[in-house]
Amino acid sequence: MEYLYERVAYLKGLAEGMKVDETTDQGKLMSKIIDVLGDFADAINELNDTQNELDEYVEAIDEDLSTLEDEIYGDDEDDFEDDDEDYDYVEVECPHCKEFVYLDESLIDSGEQVICPNCHEPIEVEFECECCGCGHDHDHE
Repeated sequence: MEYLYERVAYLKGLAEGMKVDETTDQGKLMSKIIDVLGDFADAINELNDTQNELDEYVEAIDEDLSTLEDEIYGDDEDDFEDDDEDYDYVEVECPHCKEFVYLDESLIDSGEQVICPNCHEPIEVEFECECCGCGHDHDHE
C-alpha cells in the first residue's frame, strides 16, 4: 500500500511545483482534496493491516480445527468405513415440529425414549412389520 502514499506525495509535490496558491478558492480546494486522499490512503492501509491479521487468525483457526479433526476422527476419515459395526439410520418425522430427523436404528431398538433434537419433545417411533404391516417388530427367519 506504500504506492498510495507515494502517489499522494507526488500530488502534493505537483501542487507545490505548480505554486498552487492556497489563498484562492481553487487552491484551497486542491489542498483539501490532496489531504483527503492522504486520509484515504491511511484508512486503506489500516484496513489492509487488519485484513492481514484476520487472514493469519483464520489460518490459525483452520490449523487448530484440522488438528482437532485428526484427534477426533483419526488421520484418515475413511477409518469409519472400516468399522465392523454398521450404522443404520431411519428417517422419522417429528409429530410436534414436523421436521425430519435421522435416528440410529439401534437407539430405536433399545427401547429408550427418543427426543427430537429440534423441538426437544419425545418422538414415539412405530415400525410397520415389513411382511404383514401389523405394526409389531417380530423376527423373521
